[in-house]
Amino acid sequence: MLSRVLFAPSRALRHQTESLRSFYSCSIRFDSLPTKDMPTATMSRGEFVRPRVADQAMVSRVETPIARPKMPEAVKEYGFEQAPNRYETWSESQRPKSEAMRGPRFEQMDPSSQPQSLSAMELINNYPLQFTQERVTSCDGGDGPLGHPRVFINLDKPEPKPCPYCGIRYQKIDHDHH
Repeated sequence: MLSRVLFAPSRALRHQTESLRSFYSCSIRFDSLPTKDMPTATMSRGEFVRPRVADQAMVSRVETPIARPKMPEAVKEYGFEQAPNRYETWSESQRPKSEAMRGPRFEQMDPSSQPQSLSAMELINNYPLQFTQERVTSCDGGDGPLGHPRVFINLDKPEPKPCPYCGIRYQKIDHDHH
């Protein structure tokens, strides 16, 4: 048993000799590998090119192709409006639909089968003003679980004031008392 331990090389020693053996066998081949100056038929764009040694410093040139996002033809036909009832973006930081629907996520998408929801901003703008004679009014957003908490809205100013949750606008009717 003791002789088996003495004569068998350890794993660390075996690994060290294998790595040295592979280094010396590959170092001869390094000179024959293609470089940037010697293009071969098998070298394609984006492949690693062996760095050249210049003044004890390695100079590496790797060409990497850049994937450009493209818009599928189906998305171009889909339209550039944000919603069927709104043509511009909601905020300044929002990208238009023509720029947002690009890349691999939309490559195999059929936009004609996607839902085209209406813009809530335009729907609220088309909703008529709610006139009241009271100075303070409340909005509960409807009944049941689809509503929002009751909010009291101060109507002291003569302009319409929207509900902070649902956007419905309220305005006080001014009476001229002499």
